[in-house]
Amino acid sequence: MVKNAPYRYADFESVVYVYGTPDEMVNKYDSKTRIFQYLDKRDSLNIDTLKLNKDDLLYIHRKAQELGFWNLDDDMTGPAAKTGDTSQVVPRYYLELNYKDKSKKVTIDQDFAGNERMREAAKSIFDEVQRIIAQAHAR
Repeated sequence: MVKNAPYRYADFESVVYVYGTPDEMVNKYDSKTRIFQYLDKRDSLNIDTLKLNKDDLLYIHRKAQELGFWNLDDDMTGPAAKTGDTSQVVPRYYLELNYKDKSKKVTIDQDFAGNERMREAAKSIFDEVQRIIAQAHAR
């Protein structure tokens, strides 16, 4: 069953992770280009080169499988994002897993009020990807 899964690790190509406020998504990582761009504690924009090893990528792929990433809605943004209301700025996260023939993209706002199980699964995978990137950056 796993060998015939729609998203196989053998076809895995890259991960793109972006986060920030909806109007300024400046924190970015793309495993294909290896460019890691982030704001530090002093709000200075830093650009670094960061390589995730095969174990990191395999872990992200398996965590996505375990948490049902493929079943998440593509758009899990809050009501303020849909109405264009920028008075309440909440963090937004975007994750894209790219495979040979397809990709899965999910955008979620921190205040997403939809299905609780879907929200928790999405937060878990986003937290894990952020943790893996932080560990790789610390190496």
